[in-house]
Amino acid sequence: MMIELSIIIVNFNVKELLEQTLLSVKRATHQISKEIFVVDNASTDGSVGMIRQKFPEVKLIANKENIGFGKANNQAMAHAQGRFFVILNPDTVVQEDTFSVIIDFFEKNSRAGMVGCKILNPDGSLQLACRRSFPTPWVGFTRIVGLSRIFPKSKLFGKYNLTYLDPDETYEVEAISGSFMVVRSEVAQEVGFFDESFFMYGEDLDWCYRIQEAGWKIYYVPDTKIIHFKGESTKKAGIDLTIEFYRAMRLFVQKHYHSRYFYLPQWFLVLGITLRAAVTLLAKFITAFVPVAIDLFFLNLSLIIALFIRFGSLKHLHSYIAVTIIYSTIWLICLALMGVYSGRKLASIRAASGIIIGFILNASITFFFNMYAFSRAVVLISGFFNLIFISGWRFLFKLLPRFGVMSPRGTFGKTILRKRALIVGTREGGKKISDKLRERVDGGYEIIGIVTLNEGEEYSQPGEVEILGSVSNLDAIIRQQKIQEVIFATEQISYDTILAIMARCSRRSVNFKLVPSSMEVIIGKASVDRIGALPLVDIDYTLNRPVNIFIKRTTDIVIATGILAITFPVLFYLKFIKKLKLRIRNIDDNKGGFVRVPEFVPRDSDKMRWTHQLPRLWAVIKGYISLVGSEMLEYSEESNDPQRIALKPGLVGLVQLNKNSNLTAEDKQRYDLFYLKNYSPVLDIEIMIKLIFKI
Repeated sequence: MMIELSIIIVNFNVKELLEQTLLSVKRATHQISKEIFVVDNASTDGSVGMIRQKFPEVKLIANKENIGFGKANNQAMAHAQGRFFVILNPDTVVQEDTFSVIIDFFEKNSRAGMVGCKILNPDGSLQLACRRSFPTPWVGFTRIVGLSRIFPKSKLFGKYNLTYLDPDETYEVEAISGSFMVVRSEVAQEVGFFDESFFMYGEDLDWCYRIQEAGWKIYYVPDTKIIHFKGESTKKAGIDLTIEFYRAMRLFVQKHYHSRYFYLPQWFLVLGITLRAAVTLLAKFITAFVPVAIDLFFLNLSLIIALFIRFGSLKHLHSYIAVTIIYSTIWLICLALMGVYSGRKLASIRAASGIIIGFILNASITFFFNMYAFSRAVVLISGFFNLIFISGWRFLFKLLPRFGVMSPRGTFGKTILRKRALIVGTREGGKKISDKLRERVDGGYEIIGIVTLNEGEEYSQPGEVEILGSVSNLDAIIRQQKIQEVIFATEQISYDTILAIMARCSRRSVNFKLVPSSMEVIIGKASVDRIGALPLVDIDYTLNRPVNIFIKRTTDIVIATGILAITFPVLFYLKFIKKLKLRIRNIDDNKGGFVRVPEFVPRDSDKMRWTHQLPRLWAVIKGYISLVGSEMLEYSEESNDPQRIALKPGLVGLVQLNKNSNLTAEDKQRYDLFYLKNYSPVLDIEIMIKLIFKI
């Protein structure tokens, strides 16, 4: 029997994405004769084992080193026997009808040598590289200087990505994306396979060029779509991708335009590519330097404020220029040693630690090197403001995910500033995914509800995740609920439906993600989030360390005392003017006993009921409860649970912040364990800010 398709996938360290790709390929080819090749370029994430275990029918080629995209594809094409070769990225998802639509197009167009389809980004927008032109001197020039972006609808300037053409119409193009290419096997044999001089970029463009030179046509067919989670493989490649991209473009120009154009245009284009590469690398360097520049600005601002406070003017500023350089250098070195200029740019606690260490060193200079020293008061004041400014701007930057500007990261981002998400699937399937997500305290998702596949399922039982509606009104639900993430349960939904929904809602500022049938990961936007529960054994609980116990107790006393001092007039008014009564509540201490916590008895007409809880701060000062801790529950001998986490009750906490999420007892236990493991004074402050300002 003649094999219709030889599907070739080159993989490098994207196991979960590859699994999703293979699952979608199996759905799309269940009635098509095919052979599937996976060429693994020395992955270290278990990809090879996953293929052998879950996809034994796949023809696996496991390389000992990363030999590049083109050469790896050539390995499989040398053994392929199908009528059509499919070059497919491992970070894609194809529709159920993708291959049948493409084969049908080939049957009706005998001169079609290669065909590509419509490719969507994870947010549902069009991936521009799915139809493009060759970088001739003029096309390259418009791209390099930015004219193609400024005038995308102009035929004169928008030829690079053909942005002036309707993305929903079929037409002949010069080139398509290497993430999805279908080529006749005889065409591949005629023009040859990929040029192995290209390592990662440019080989697809070069192949398209040679196919057209041989007289075959290349078509863009939007009648079917795929999703491309662009960037995950290249992100893990371990090479400078900017340099590799522009090297490939320069190689393409030198290979194909050497004899086609006069020397000056070719030389001009090569120069343009080189200059563009230099500008891109410079921009990357400047971006990396931005945190340093911000910190340097605040270091000098703190100095100016300190001098003004100490002397009442800035007349002495010019005398301290040399000293300023020394002090700033020490502080910047300390910040760098704490890692805030490498992988932890927004780590507020690390920045604070760097400032404190720098303060100690700079304060020492005032004793041992008088000729290079400020007054001790200036060092103290500037150190205080450095602590506020340099930790503060990082903290404020972490608030951006709340407004959809960036993805939440780190402990603060994923536990507090979680993204508003909904699940698209059946009621039962949505509940399973919701339960999985709730197992991960730091998952970064706040599940708002479920959108069902069919009308008539819009009901939910008490205690379950709310059913918000059906997919027919998904766009309105996204808008009304201010949704930032849409999670599809691929086990219950066809890829045709998923891509149709994505295309329809692409104008919304929302990201789309997939949960494979294994329900172990969430795939989206070149990222993979694990959603299984973390093991809760053999964990070094940070809060159990003596130094952190001391810090937390000190923080409780200082903040509680400060709040009581500030709100004393309110307490006086409630007690002696309004004459509210005090009551004592017996709160479970999570150790088998109870603690006595005072509070005012509110009246029905009272509006600011939070003020009635101010007496609880006395219990905080006495050490009975904490500002941040576990949920405060009434003590009862019958309800005493010996398995309860021994975390002191708190006025606020992760459980209290998520009280509207229908948390189970297991969910609350996970939140308490997470807090024990990840405690820091900054986390406490962030939780309190979240409660106060309803961030």
